[in-house]
Amino acid sequence: MKNLLKITGLFLMLSIVSCSSGSDDDDPIINPPPTSITYTNTISAIVNGKCTGCHGNPPSNGAPMSLTTYTNVKEAVETRGLINQIETGNMPKNGSALTATQIQNFKTWQTNGFPQ
Repeated sequence: MKNLLKITGLFLMLSIVSCSSGSDDDDPIINPPPTSITYTNTISAIVNGKCTGCHGNPPSNGAPMSLTTYTNVKEAVETRGLINQIETGNMPKNGSALTATQIQNFKTWQTNGFPQ
């Protein structure tokens, strides 16, 4: 009888231990992969919809530069404070401001190294 209790106890302990997981980090439902923010699939659509009316090629309405290419937009973020301009509402001068999601997309794009 003692052996049966020991075997049953050991079986229960092994069953409990084998059912637990050390981490939920790999669960795709709990931690979905981040959306890939690239110039091609995200940023260019925002720029084309909100910026190129003035920042076209050539620029118009007093805009100092074109934002029609990947290089133009990347340079504007890196050296001209584009994210600050859109965050503070200074840009776009004409039309509606960028949404919080659109602004976050620019920040994510910059943080991720400006993927094309």
